[in-house]
Amino acid sequence: MSSQEKDKESDAGVELATFYIGDALCGMDILSVQEINKQLRITRVPQAPDYVLGVLNLRGRIVTVIDLGKKLGLTPTALSPESRNIIVDSSDEYIGLLVDGIGDVVAAGKDDVEPPPANIGGLKGKYFQGVLKTDDNLVGILNIREVLKDETLQAA
Repeated sequence: MSSQEKDKESDAGVELATFYIGDALCGMDILSVQEINKQLRITRVPQAPDYVLGVLNLRGRIVTVIDLGKKLGLTPTALSPESRNIIVDSSDEYIGLLVDGIGDVVAAGKDDVEPPPANIGGLKGKYFQGVLKTDDNLVGILNIREVLKDETLQAA
């Protein structure tokens, strides 16, 4: 890829898969998403952190499922007909992020994204890389690598 193509790509921004954690609208780079599915049968894992709901068998592959709301220090995810698992790939391991519902795919231009507010600093603040202002909402953009970093370290 030429440097002009890279510049054009970085100016264009990203497409975000959006989802709900309680009433909060969040998003992540759509390229991080492997698939989205309904809740499958989750097997609890003894002595796992409280945000780890357990594991599930996804077509022969074991997937660790975390409650993204608990992980981010937000409202724990309520199991409902609307809740979904967002499957992401983290260092050759699939992780399921349980969320309250799925939103839309939103294009985020580079100039549309603001840095995260200073008041969401601290440990949980590292999980957010910015805020996207849409016509009728604010979307907290997750730094999914940071969110999953702890899971990868624990698995090692």
